[in-house]
Amino acid sequence: MPTISVDKAGLFKALGQDYTTQEFDELCFDFGIELDEDTSTSQRPIVNGKEEPPQLKIEIPANRYDMLCFEGISLMLNIFRGKQTSPDYRLVAPPQGELQVLNIDEETARIRPYAAGAVLRNIKFTKESYDSFIGLQDKLHQNLARQRSLVAIGTHDLDTVQGPFSYEALPPEKIEFVPLNQTRSMTAVEMMKFYENERHLSRYLPIIRDSSVYPVIYDSKRIVCSMPPIINGNHSKITLNTRNVFVDMTATDRTKLDICLNILVCMFSQYTEEPFTVEPVKVVSPHNHQSGETPDLTPRETQAEVSYINNCCGLSLTPSDICALLKRMSYTASPSRASPDLIDVQVPPTRADVLHQADIMEDVAIAYGFNRLPRSFPSKSGTIAQPLMINKLSDIVRLEAAMAGWSEVMPLILCSHNENFAYLNRKDDGNTAVRLANPKTAEYQVVRTSLLPGLLKTIRENKHHSVPIKIFEVSDVAFKDLSLERKSRNERHFAAAWYGKTSGFEVVHGLMDRVMLMLKSAFVTGEEGLTKKGAEEAAYWIAEVDDSTYFPGHAAAIYLRIAGKEQVIGVFGILHPTVLEKFELRYPVSTLEMNIEVFL
Repeated sequence: MPTISVDKAGLFKALGQDYTTQEFDELCFDFGIELDEDTSTSQRPIVNGKEEPPQLKIEIPANRYDMLCFEGISLMLNIFRGKQTSPDYRLVAPPQGELQVLNIDEETARIRPYAAGAVLRNIKFTKESYDSFIGLQDKLHQNLARQRSLVAIGTHDLDTVQGPFSYEALPPEKIEFVPLNQTRSMTAVEMMKFYENERHLSRYLPIIRDSSVYPVIYDSKRIVCSMPPIINGNHSKITLNTRNVFVDMTATDRTKLDICLNILVCMFSQYTEEPFTVEPVKVVSPHNHQSGETPDLTPRETQAEVSYINNCCGLSLTPSDICALLKRMSYTASPSRASPDLIDVQVPPTRADVLHQADIMEDVAIAYGFNRLPRSFPSKSGTIAQPLMINKLSDIVRLEAAMAGWSEVMPLILCSHNENFAYLNRKDDGNTAVRLANPKTAEYQVVRTSLLPGLLKTIRENKHHSVPIKIFEVSDVAFKDLSLERKSRNERHFAAAWYGKTSGFEVVHGLMDRVMLMLKSAFVTGEEGLTKKGAEEAAYWIAEVDDSTYFPGHAAAIYLRIAGKEQVIGVFGILHPTVLEKFELRYPVSTLEMNIEVFL
């Protein structure tokens, strides 16, 4: 969870009350945030020859993007304490009557297709609010915007530029301007080299470096406002004396764009001449049907069930009681005319985290007080525990293998591409394994399609132990499946490996027979008079298979007939010497792997 540092004296002044550390800690707990540290009791760094003022370091829930700044924390705590009503965020027309216009060029679809803007008119900055304004942008960039890859924020002194503005995508050699806090003009190509070793900005360069076009925002006089997501132009930089702020945002994700814009302008609209007012910007983007006015500060209307809230919280609140509690959490709510069991709720534009009535129920519980909720566990429970059938089956197989003297291991589900294919003498057809788009290391490139690499790596790391080593795993593998919405599917497998001075083929075969017997599958011998009773319902048999992972002539496929359908569910055998060599194993290894989902 993000941790926000705020000035202790400034926050207590905004709250209109001084607190001891313990009292403020309790207030934070009641609201669902956490006081991480009060620096007034410890040695603080020296800044400009003076000791830094005491700071409160507050841990904010990951979903509360509206509280990533001083303004959001003080506003929400004041509303929670009943010292302030929930703001009415409004869009107002500009003094001249004409909105600022942001024209989006069709070429931007090649790099960052979405853009939006807003104007904070007649704003008054102090050094503290200015620093908080910049700090909120950084927090949004790091969290919701995913290091600027999803959203990039630019802020400009509107009095130094002139609309209409244009958002374009141009070849880097054609973009030239003076970057923020620099004195000489550079092309975009020169900027990429100039900022390569800059600690703060270098991490963002790869986002657009390999593109044939770079995004850029111009004003009507072709003055560069910004080159997102890298840097703004120096010409329009904001200062403490800035009175009118033009906010531009570009994005690859439309939803995140709207959330970031709403939070930024709402939090700092309290400093405008008419508090909580924002001037919209007209966005013209006909090529992707994204034209309109931004931001949209209309509260979202939803409903919540009184019975659901009371059942989850163990309370007997009336609709009016719930509405009063929601008011403390910055909602506007009223009993619904449609049904006595419903309340109509207006969610403020800063609360993008509210997706379901469960989120509303949580805020009701916070406003009521977690410590005041009745403690009825275990006589009452909101859930009925029951294992998934696949997990119950896995536990049965797991227990049987353990009782047969095998040790369970739990390797990681990610492995390298070579371990999943080349090391097992298998070829990748490109349609089997789920690949990671940005693996951090070569060891985690694909989601495994077999449990064998994990078992063999486990043996490799423990081969100094006495032999034989008998290990097994019951877990998921993943395969591409373009017919599904998520384009992949999981499959529960059971695998075992024997490592010793002898092949252990018969031991692995015995384990397979034991597991199949426990799963009530009869072995079909193919010899007259030896077929077991009940083989018509579930029966299995083995047949020699030519598999490059295994030693020729020493591998068998496991066939299963269940509900009249025959299928291959697995393979077992002695591993090929080249497989052993790649996994650095000295002794023979026999393995078994089978799909157990077919038994459900």
